[in-house]
Amino acid sequence: MATVRVLVGTQKGAFILTSDTSRRAWTVSEPLFGGWEVYHVKGSPLDPQRIYAAQSTGWFGQLIQRSDDGGKSWNTVGNEFAYCGEVGTHQWYDGSQHPWEFNRVWHLEPDLHDAETVYAGVEDAALFRSVDGGQSWQELPALRAAHGELWQPGAGGMCLHTILLHPTDPQRIIVAISAAGAFRSDDGGESWRGINHGLVSNWELPDPHANVGHCVHNLAMNPARPDLLFMQKHWDVMRSDNGGDDWREISGNLPSDFGFPIAVHAHEPETVYVIPIKSDSEHFPPEGKLRVYRSRTGGGEWEALTHGLPQEHCYTNVLRDAMAVDTLEECGLYFGTTSGHLYASADGGDHWTVIAQHLPKVLSVEVQVVP
Repeated sequence: MATVRVLVGTQKGAFILTSDTSRRAWTVSEPLFGGWEVYHVKGSPLDPQRIYAAQSTGWFGQLIQRSDDGGKSWNTVGNEFAYCGEVGTHQWYDGSQHPWEFNRVWHLEPDLHDAETVYAGVEDAALFRSVDGGQSWQELPALRAAHGELWQPGAGGMCLHTILLHPTDPQRIIVAISAAGAFRSDDGGESWRGINHGLVSNWELPDPHANVGHCVHNLAMNPARPDLLFMQKHWDVMRSDNGGDDWREISGNLPSDFGFPIAVHAHEPETVYVIPIKSDSEHFPPEGKLRVYRSRTGGGEWEALTHGLPQEHCYTNVLRDAMAVDTLEECGLYFGTTSGHLYASADGGDHWTVIAQHLPKVLSVEVQVVP
C-alpha cells in the first residue's frame, strides 16, 4: 500500500509525518536538524526516497542536506552559492543601489525529468541549478540580467521563493521573486523576461503597471494545464491563461485579497485554494476565523471551507510555502501555521483535522505519495 509523507520545515527543525492512503492516523517523526531554521524540505518526483532540505542559522549560515532513504539518514551536500561574474547591484529599501549578498536558500525544486537535477531559489534573489544531486551549484545568471537593478527587497527580504517547472517542456521555467515579479524562461534558463502584464501595484510602485517590481507572493499550476497559472500577490489574487503573458484579477468575493499561499487541486485545474489574511500589516485571518477559500471556477466565486478549523479568536498566519496538495484520487490538502499547527483534509478541503500541533513556527509544507 502507498504511503503519504508530509515534509514540514519549521523555525526549529524539520518533521516528517506519515500515513497510509486513508490519511486518518499519522505518525510524527522526532525533530530533524533540531534548532535550525529549515526553510524548505522537498522530495524528488522521480525518486521519492531522495529528499532535500535547506537549513539555516544566523550562527552557522546555510547548509543543504540530502537524504536518499526517505528521511531516515541525511548527508550535507554542496553549499557553495556564488553569483556568476560581476555581482552588480539591486535597489535597497531606500531606493539606493546595494550589492547582491547571498543569505539563504528559500526554495528547492527537484527536476521533473532528471533525478540528479535540482533548482534552488535564494536570497538575495537568484536561481541556482545542480546537475549532480546537490553536490555543486551554478547560477543561471541571465535571470538577474532581467532588470535586476530594479529589484527591491520585500518585508521578508529579496527572495526567489517559487519555481514552477513545465511537465513536458524542460526548457520552460517560471519563477517568482519578492519584490520583483514573475519571470519566465523558454530556453532552459539562458534568457528570461518579466511576465507581469496585468499586475497593478498602486501603493508599492511609482508606476503601478511597471513590468518589474511587483511583490508576487506565490504561484501555482496543475501539470495537466501548465499554461493556466494562479498567483497570490501582495494584494490581489490573479489568473493567467497563457503561461503568464497576461494576468487578470479573480479575487471576487474573498474577505481579503491579501495572503501568501495558493494551491491548485491535483485533478481539477480550475479548482484553486487560498488562505486570506487581513492585510499587509495585520497578518492574521479576517475576523479571527481561520478559513481556506476554494473556487471551483478558476476564481471569482469563492466558498469558505471551515469544518474543523477554528472560527473565533484565531490570529495565526500561513506562510507562502506552507500549503500543499497530494496526488491521491480524493485530493488531500495540507497547511501549517505560524502557531505550529498542521491541518489536513482528505476530501478536497471539505473537512479538516489537526494532524500535528505545538510544532515550531511552520515555514514550509510539502507532500509525497510514495508507492
